[in-house]
Amino acid sequence: MHPRAGGQGFSQGVVDAGPAGASPIDLHAGSALRPVRAPRIDPEAYAEAVLAVAELVPGGRVLTYGDVAELLECGGPRQVGRALSRSTRDVPWWRILRAGGHPPQGLALPARHRYDEEGTPLSLPSGSADSGDYRVDLSAARWWPAPEDQGRIADLGASLRRAGL
Repeated sequence: MHPRAGGQGFSQGVVDAGPAGASPIDLHAGSALRPVRAPRIDPEAYAEAVLAVAELVPGGRVLTYGDVAELLECGGPRQVGRALSRSTRDVPWWRILRAGGHPPQGLALPARHRYDEEGTPLSLPSGSADSGDYRVDLSAARWWPAPEDQGRIADLGASLRRAGL
């Protein structure tokens, strides 16, 4: 199963049917293709799980929205971004980025201040005078949890999926 598929993919004979809102299809259902009902995940519980992952990321290190979804084995980058953007809890939001290493949309300057404070490796375009024109160097700054943290995150994801069944 591709980890970014939100718990759905080619494993177990389930395939993503395509556009958002479409149901996955069970390939083992006999000759007729039948939609498989994807579990509904409580948005508040999902947001809490995303915030818990964000709190684990150490200063100077980052994850992408897709990394968080992969670790939780649930949701996708957009759901992670939505959870972070709607949170009122004080979490290190700047440590969760878009796939290209760019900070959250509209927050480049406040994030830059945090990156500079934490010593996060940045990639700056040559000749640019704009302090918001940068990206985080993902090859140097991307973090991956230690096995004990991976276990805690996997438990969070599993509880989300169980609750959604």
